[in-house]
Amino acid sequence: MRRPVVMMALALSIAPIAESAAALAQDAPPRDWSAEKCRRYREASEEALRRFGREGLGEDFLARHAAFLDRGCVGPADVCPRTSRELALANILVIRAMNAGMASTFPPFACRKD
Repeated sequence: MRRPVVMMALALSIAPIAESAAALAQDAPPRDWSAEKCRRYREASEEALRRFGREGLGEDFLARHAAFLDRGCVGPADVCPRTSRELALANILVIRAMNAGMASTFPPFACRKD
């Protein structure tokens, strides 16, 4: 008779621990968060270019952005939007990056003073 009570008490005491572990597992970032961020950003970039088109986007802008993606989304932030279309695309990508769980500083957009 005592055994079922002990088992029920044990089950009730473990349940909150199991729920906490499951919650932590869901909130934990993927093992390689840098690669995951780059994957998400690449997908957002490809979709934005499909929808937005390439009209008004300069070769330098596109080449530098492609180089950022090719480097695995690692430095330097040297993609400078110079036209209104480039700036609009850059703004879209910053918002998409933030919606995907990245900081607004993740995308490679920066204009340096020469």
